Amino acid sequence: MQVILAQPRGFCAGVTRAIDIVDRALAIHGAPVHVFHEIVHNQWVVDDLRTRGAVFVDALDDVPANAVVVFSAHGVSRQVVAHAKARGLHAIDATCPLVSKVHQQAQRFVRQGRTLLMIGHAGHEEVVGTVGQVDAPVHLVSHTADVDTLDLPGDAPVAYVTQTTLSLDDTREIIAALHARFPGIVGPEVDGICYATQNRQVAVRALAARVDLVLVVGARNSSNSNRLREVAERSGVPARLVQDEHEIDPAWLRGAPRVGVTSGASTPELLVQRVVAALAALHPDPLTPVVQLPGVREEVSFRLPAELALP
Repeated sequence: MQVILAQPRGFCAGVTRAIDIVDRALAIHGAPVHVFHEIVHNQWVVDDLRTRGAVFVDALDDVPANAVVVFSAHGVSRQVVAHAKARGLHAIDATCPLVSKVHQQAQRFVRQGRTLLMIGHAGHEEVVGTVGQVDAPVHLVSHTADVDTLDLPGDAPVAYVTQTTLSLDDTREIIAALHARFPGIVGPEVDGICYATQNRQVAVRALAARVDLVLVVGARNSSNSNRLREVAERSGVPARLVQDEHEIDPAWLRGAPRVGVTSGASTPELLVQRVVAALAALHPDPLTPVVQLPGVREEVSFRLPAELALP
């Protein structure tokens, strides 16, 4: 068996920044530091921060008055920000800057008097937060079929924004359908949505062309990890999402002499290496040397909030 690794994979700059924010908040303010929702969608990361004093909550009313609370990388609504202020909480915003960019786009389109469409998945924290950033109705579009059901005239002044962790192929199809129905629609180009989403999907497509099976290491509630699995499957190879090495089914490896491994943007590299080690343990013969495919070298980094910056 040969194991081939995708490049790039794993943590993106937004995830790294969000985790660093919780780390710095713990160092400066001491435990506990409360975090509104999972800081990123990965249980290993959440559990690790929990052992160091982070307390994860799904309701701000569960945070003691005047305590420190960190908003997750997915972003929050204006209502959540106002609620935290009303309760006297010391709020630190870990929203990914690329998600904040979507918020700004949405607000600008609404100020222009356009009806806003959001391309994304219902209930995802990023979608909830973005919709809650504007004081106007927002129409959610999750599939191309949703375009035809929009109760809007074709000449309506409309604009769209997108969730940052979607399948680029699906998003292009939806945007094409929107342009066909609303010729005057405006919105961001797909390639400008999120560099990490694009890079990882391009990389997994290249990986799928070289292997017999793709393993995506990531949480089941991670949108970007699920999209990586879908992209690999659309490339014509079986693909499985595993949270860690314990979820590998040896039956998947039969007839798969070349196994590709990648990971979602919220998955630590430690879990990838554990999966590689487990593959070696499951194979009766020694593995050939692990190969990492060439790919984009990401050098993006985002600054921490000023109050947490290192001196």
